[in-house]
Amino acid sequence: MAADQNPSSSAAPEQPPQKPLSSKDAKKKKDEKKDDDLSEEDLELKQKLELYVERVQDTDPGVQKLALESMRQEIRSATSSMTSVPKPLKFLRPHYGTLKNFYEQMPDSDLKKLLADILSVLALTMSLEGERESLKFRLVGSDGDIGSWGHEYVRNLAGEIAQEFQKRQYEDMPIDALMELVQQIVAFHMKHNAEPEAVDLLMEVEDLDLLVEHVDNSNFKRACLYLTSSASYLPSPDDVLALDIAYTIYIKFDYLASALRIALHLDNTQYVKQVYASTDDILLKKQFSYIIARHGLPLEIDEEIAADENDREALQDIVNNTRLSEGYLALARDIEVMEPKSPDDIYKVHLIDGRASASSSLDSARQNLAATFVNAFVNAGFGQDKLMTAPAESSSGGSSGSWLFKNKEHGKASAAASLGMIHLWDVDSGLSQIDKYLHSTDNHVVAGALLGVGIVNCGIKNDCDPALALLIDFLDREDTTIRIGAILGLGIAYAGTHKDELKVRLSNILGDPKTTLEVLVFAAISLGLVFVGSCNEEIAQSIIFALMERSDTELGDALTRLLPVALGLLYLGKQDSVEATAEVSKTFNEKIQKYCDVTLMSLAYAGTGNVLKVQKLLGICSHHLEKGETHQGPAVLGIALIAMAEELGMEMAVRSLERLLQYGEQNIRRAVPLALGVLCISNPKVTVMDTLSRLSHDADSEVSMAAIIALGLIGAGTNNARIAGMLRNLSSYYYKEAGHLFCVRIAQGLVHLGKGLLTLSPYHSDRFLLCPMALAGLVTVLHACLDMKSIILGKYHYMLYALVLAMQPRMLMTVDEDLKPLSVPVRVGQAVDVVGQAGRPKTITGFQTHSTPVLLAAGERAELATEKYIPLSPVLEGYVILKENPEYHEDN
Repeated sequence: MAADQNPSSSAAPEQPPQKPLSSKDAKKKKDEKKDDDLSEEDLELKQKLELYVERVQDTDPGVQKLALESMRQEIRSATSSMTSVPKPLKFLRPHYGTLKNFYEQMPDSDLKKLLADILSVLALTMSLEGERESLKFRLVGSDGDIGSWGHEYVRNLAGEIAQEFQKRQYEDMPIDALMELVQQIVAFHMKHNAEPEAVDLLMEVEDLDLLVEHVDNSNFKRACLYLTSSASYLPSPDDVLALDIAYTIYIKFDYLASALRIALHLDNTQYVKQVYASTDDILLKKQFSYIIARHGLPLEIDEEIAADENDREALQDIVNNTRLSEGYLALARDIEVMEPKSPDDIYKVHLIDGRASASSSLDSARQNLAATFVNAFVNAGFGQDKLMTAPAESSSGGSSGSWLFKNKEHGKASAAASLGMIHLWDVDSGLSQIDKYLHSTDNHVVAGALLGVGIVNCGIKNDCDPALALLIDFLDREDTTIRIGAILGLGIAYAGTHKDELKVRLSNILGDPKTTLEVLVFAAISLGLVFVGSCNEEIAQSIIFALMERSDTELGDALTRLLPVALGLLYLGKQDSVEATAEVSKTFNEKIQKYCDVTLMSLAYAGTGNVLKVQKLLGICSHHLEKGETHQGPAVLGIALIAMAEELGMEMAVRSLERLLQYGEQNIRRAVPLALGVLCISNPKVTVMDTLSRLSHDADSEVSMAAIIALGLIGAGTNNARIAGMLRNLSSYYYKEAGHLFCVRIAQGLVHLGKGLLTLSPYHSDRFLLCPMALAGLVTVLHACLDMKSIILGKYHYMLYALVLAMQPRMLMTVDEDLKPLSVPVRVGQAVDVVGQAGRPKTITGFQTHSTPVLLAAGERAELATEKYIPLSPVLEGYVILKENPEYHEDN
């Protein structure tokens, strides 16, 4: 902003050309003209200030003092509103040098400090870039209140302190004087609702702990909101520090539910217990338990958490998720979708042009297998469907048996397992339904039933461990299929529980030289799921040995590539902890070494948003490789897994993936659709949808199959009409291609997942928490889809059931103090990011008012539309306990 010339409305009329003036004359002329332009008040002010400047240089200290005081008064009264450069600063500009020189000659005195203060403010507009004069004079000036000079001055000082701090640290100079100033500035910012600026300054001077002293009841929420949302952009270990401080502040102000969310984000069980211990309110503890159950943390409720035995039982019940099925079915009844749906209701064949109906004669076993999956996905958790549990009044095994035997061999396994999906979370009735298949003479049926037992128990913990009791005996059977069913069943049932019994049993299978490759791979994957993110060294060792002992031909097998995935799951999201294992992986056979390296890195940093790792993976994708190299597929998936942490990263990753599509090799292009699918999982963004629609007609069959599955993933559980239409058209386009048609069917099942009540997104609690089990299930399926033909379209299609780990109802269920459903009006709308905004901005936009229970789509947020109740959780998602508001009075 030019501070010298004052824009004037009365421009002087044009003069006829005159002889050129000498530079001195020109300057004089210009000054005169400038004086003419000023209004009378301004002119008076200018002359007054010039007089002060002369008087400051007077020999008499009394005159000096008066002049300085008057000058300070003028500047202060003008700097309060900083919309343009204040006039005193503008008029004193030419005298800045004069005052500075005079300052150098002054003897030390209070007057000198007073002048330093004024110079410090003048330096705001006068000093050169990088000189930091404002700060220099501030440090030698008087210790008065800095806020009185105005916001802009304080802001400028904060910027200079950050630079000076770095310089002093680099040169090992003392920083005490700076830190005193920081204290003042932070106090000023916190008082004036500028929490983000206070936090930024403290981050720059690496002293966030100071924040805890300066926050108060009025601003702690905003300060913490800024800390938690900036954490996803900070490099490690600063991000953990920021969250730690936010946790401390929440605990200090007794805002415990938010403290719990941070404890879960940090994956710190000590903190979780501390949150429980900080309150005696049993209702609050129940709300914490609901949050923990949704996150899937295996927590033992002990004496420290709740002293009373009945309370302990009640809390453990909630943590074990035993009520999930009940709430889910209540939601379904409320929305009136209890009616079971058949696959034909989903395919809607009547809406497609004639030729699709002719396809029914094609490979009917594959068609039936597809229908099995569609049926399982659509009726997931409803306990009834039209294929497997259809009315069996006529005879004890009525029609359910007949559908089972419309599948061939390994197809029967998936059909039997689908019963587990249909009775999802309802352990009692699910086990009684599956029980009859456990005694079948057909090994495939038994294997499927074992997997079904695992699926029913997914995410539900139980003191008597029915899944373990039923499945453990089948681990050592002769038959490979049965062993795989039992192993995968245990992996799904106990994902994330870190159960030691399973470590021993499954590690033995890994170490046994007689174990076949398939059993070995599934044992490793199950260990990865059960001990997800545990960084367990022993298990890592067993998987590494298993990898090292594979022969060359076995390393070429598509299944072997799931071993590095199993190893990576142990370190899911644990960042640097993977490094020792990654070093070991460099010694593997070169066939799998790079694959393992990339997979480990991409899983260890999944959900962290680490930009450097994304760049590294993009670098890997830019190489042009010889035939037979496969490690770029996991690299592409890795980009998506790391970048899914926050919105900005997601958008950038989508753009980078577009580039890879245009310039990448074939094996990169095959992975791109899957990466897009996981970036926008259960969140059908139109741009991504269009890209995938284009790829679903790609010349390369692997690319088009991956794109079709990805369409299912981005629409998972949304009933999105546009995707459903695309898939119907694809089913008639590919009516002769059995493989493609199978993928279309799977995608159709996913879009209508749980009749639109479920989501596959691993994020919850306002996209703040990432559920490790859910991510582990998705990662396993995505890696299986990298080699569609040999795994998903081969005989391992039951790997698709690993998606059950990510299935969660996308509901808001409000309950009263006795945990009975309570219907209240809520507003549901698009979530708005209000971090660092002034005032009390609205957190949702374009809302509609519904009464609970309600469904929440991706990117939506709910808030109570009544003041009669107080929610015990800051984020309205899943189960929320409402407490009556004692201050509420109904208006008559």
